[in-house]
Amino acid sequence: MENNELKYGYVGKIARINLTDGSVSVVPTAQYVPKYVGGRLICNRIFYDEVPAGTKAFDLENKIIYMTGATTGTGIPTGGRSVFGSIAPNAYPEMYAWSGIGGWGGAELKFAGWDGFILEGKAEKPTLVFIEDDEIRLLDATGLWGMLVHPTQRKIEEMLGDDVKSMVIGPAGENLMRNASVTTSNDNVAAKAGLGAVFGSKNLKGVTIRGTGTVVPYDIPKLFELRRTMGQPYMRPSPVIHEETHGMAGNTVPVEGGWDRGQVACSHGCNQHCCRLMLNVPSAFSETEKVNQVEKCVGIFAYGFREDCGWSPIMTWETEKNFVLPCKMLSCEPPPPDFTDEHAPKLFEFVPGDIVDYWQPDFHKGSVMMHMCNEYGIDKWDVIVWYFTWLSMAKKEGLLDDMDFGMEVDVENEEFVKYFLDMICYRKGKYGQLFGEGMARATRALGREKYGKTIYHGRRSQVLGGKQLDIPVSLEAAWGMSYHWQGRGYEATINKPGWMAVALELMTCTRDNQTVAHYHDKYEHLLQIEGDPAHSPLLIDGVIMNENKGEIKDSVVCCEWQSPELYWTSMEAEMYEAATGIPMSEAELNDAAERSKLLLRAIEMRDHGRCREMEVSEIYQGLVYPDPRGETVTWEEWNDFVDLYYEKRGWDKLTGWPTRETWERYGLADIADDMEKLGMLPA
Repeated sequence: MENNELKYGYVGKIARINLTDGSVSVVPTAQYVPKYVGGRLICNRIFYDEVPAGTKAFDLENKIIYMTGATTGTGIPTGGRSVFGSIAPNAYPEMYAWSGIGGWGGAELKFAGWDGFILEGKAEKPTLVFIEDDEIRLLDATGLWGMLVHPTQRKIEEMLGDDVKSMVIGPAGENLMRNASVTTSNDNVAAKAGLGAVFGSKNLKGVTIRGTGTVVPYDIPKLFELRRTMGQPYMRPSPVIHEETHGMAGNTVPVEGGWDRGQVACSHGCNQHCCRLMLNVPSAFSETEKVNQVEKCVGIFAYGFREDCGWSPIMTWETEKNFVLPCKMLSCEPPPPDFTDEHAPKLFEFVPGDIVDYWQPDFHKGSVMMHMCNEYGIDKWDVIVWYFTWLSMAKKEGLLDDMDFGMEVDVENEEFVKYFLDMICYRKGKYGQLFGEGMARATRALGREKYGKTIYHGRRSQVLGGKQLDIPVSLEAAWGMSYHWQGRGYEATINKPGWMAVALELMTCTRDNQTVAHYHDKYEHLLQIEGDPAHSPLLIDGVIMNENKGEIKDSVVCCEWQSPELYWTSMEAEMYEAATGIPMSEAELNDAAERSKLLLRAIEMRDHGRCREMEVSEIYQGLVYPDPRGETVTWEEWNDFVDLYYEKRGWDKLTGWPTRETWERYGLADIADDMEKLGMLPA
C-alpha cells in the first residue's frame, strides 16, 4: 500500500527522532498497515526489527516506540488512547513490554500529522521533544529537570502556549526509579512498564505536541452510530456532586466537610466517564493549598485498606440482559440490574473481600499518597498494592525490627508516607536506593525467603467465617509484577475459573496484563467450566479471546471499559473500518491479534529465553496460596491447563514455542526462519 492510499484514520507517517544528534526522519505508516493495524501491534513489529537481543532498559540501544491507533483522534469512543513499547525497567528480569496511556497526547500527535514516533539514542543534556505539525525540535529542558509533574506541565505551557499537550516524567523518572511513569496534564499515565525511567535514562523530560491539522474518519455516519451505541448508556453529562464519605466496602471513611467529585473521560473522543476527578483535596506539599487530581480503580485503596476488594460474579461473567460491570454502574449510574434475568440473583451476589488490615481508612493521608504519586511520577499500583502492603505486613511479622529507615515504619502515619515516597523517588540513602529498584529486586537483595515469602498471619476470609489464610508478605505474582485479580491479597474474591484464567494470561506476558485484559466471559460458560476449570477447553477459549481482545484494544485502539462486548463481537472491526475505510472482518482482526501475540512471543524467546519450564514455574509460585474460599490448584492441574492453552495456540506443549505452521499461518514466516536459526523451532 502506498503512503498516499492512507486517506482516512491514519495520517500517514511515523517520526524517527534521534536524541543523540537531533536528526528526524520519516517512516511511512503504510510500511506496517493494515497488516499490523496500529498501536501495540506496530510497536511489537518495530521493536523486533530494530532493537537487538540482549538490550537492557537503560542501554543506549533501547528505544521508546509510541503509536496511536486508527481510531485515535477520530471521535470514535475511546479513540484517543495510545501505546508505548520499550524494555521495561520494572519487569524482573528486564523484558520488552508495553504501556497504554489516555489523555490528549495521541489525538494531538495525529492532528500534527504523525501516527507515532520512535525515540532512539540519548540526549546529551535534559531535553524536551517538541512536535509542532511537521517541525520536530529538541529543546533544552535543563530548567525543567527536577520539577514535579504538574509544575512541569504548567511551565511548558508558559513557554510554548497553553494549547500544547505534553507527556512528561517527574523526579522518579529522572532518578531512574524503576516504577516511574509518564504522565499527562490530566493525570493519565503510562505506568505499568516503568517507562518513566527509560525517559530519564535518555535525559528526556517529556514530549510536547501542537497539532493544527485534522484526522478524517472514513464513515462519519457510522462514527455517530458508534457514539450512540458503544458504551451505552454512559454518554451523558457528569455533574460535580458532593459526597460525605470515601472508600468501598469495609474501607469507607467519613470525610470532614465532605468532598466534591465528578467523572471524566481519560481521552479525546471518549463517551464514557470512568475516571474520578477529585476536587479541592489535600495537597502533599502544602498545609493550606488544595489540589484537583484524577484517580481510577486502585487509587481508592490509598484511602483505606482494611478490607480487600469485594466481588460480584458479574465483574467476570455476563448475560445478554446483564453485561455491565458494577464499577461502571457506580461511576456512571446506568439503569439498575435487569432482574427478569434468571441468573440475576447469582450474578449480583456480593462476595465480601478478605479482612487484611493493611491500613485503616484515612481520607487525608490517602489524598497525600495519591498526590505524591502523581507529582513524583510513580506507578500508583505498585505503591499501593505492593510497597505499602509489604511495609504493613513485614512490620507486623517482625521483619523490619533490625532495619533502620531513619523514621519509624508506620503506614498509618501521613508523615511516614511522605518520607518513604520521597526516599524512593530520590533514592535517598541505603533504603532509598534499595526500594528505588522496585519491590521484586528489593526483596531479593534483602533475601527473598525471609522478606518475600514469610507468611502474613493477618489475612482472614469473610467467606469462610474469619478463617486465617496464608499469604506471603510480598504480593508478587510473576515477572516482577504484583497481584491483580490473582485471587490473593488484592482483588482476592474472584472465583477459581477467573483467577486461573488471569494467571494464565500473566504467565505468557511480560507485565501485568489485567489493565487491558480482565477476564470476561458468558455466564452460561461458567456453568460448564466451574466443575473442573483445569481441564476446560471452554475456559481456554475464553482466555485466548480475552488476550486477543487485549491486543486489539491496544492496536485499533479502544479500552477495557468498552471491549470486549461479548454480545457484539464485531464492534472493534466496525470501529476500524469506520475510521479507515479499509475492510477488516472480525476474523481478520482476530488474526492481527494473533500476529501481535506471536510477535511478543518471538521477542520473549529471542531476547529472554522464554520457554514452558520458565513460565510455568514462574506463575505457579503464587498459586500455592489459597484464595478466599480456601482453593488452590495443584501442579498437575496447572500443567494440564497449560497443555490445553499451548495446544489451542498452536505452540509446542513441551517447549511452549510456536511451530512453523503457526508462524506462517499469521504471515510471520521471517520470524519462523529466525527461530529456526536460534534452535527454537519445534519439530
